[in-house]
Amino acid sequence: MMRGVDGDHPLRNRIKVARAQHDLTQEQLADLVGVTRKTINTVETGKFVPSTVLALKLARVLHTTVEELFYLAGAE
Repeated sequence: MMRGVDGDHPLRNRIKVARAQHDLTQEQLADLVGVTRKTINTVETGKFVPSTVLALKLARVLHTTVEELFYLAGAE
């Protein structure tokens, strides 16, 4: 598995920013996509890489694309 410079997974995301733009809490976003608040938290912090289905649901609810929401470290 590839690792980022800081030892974490190289996948990064902009979920927290997108949530703020839509004035959503982690709990509200979780309810909208059918997961727990803890799942949203672990995805936001990079501890968990979401499934393709979850990534697509997050992008749809946050009115963006998967490519805008998720990116590889160093490709910013």
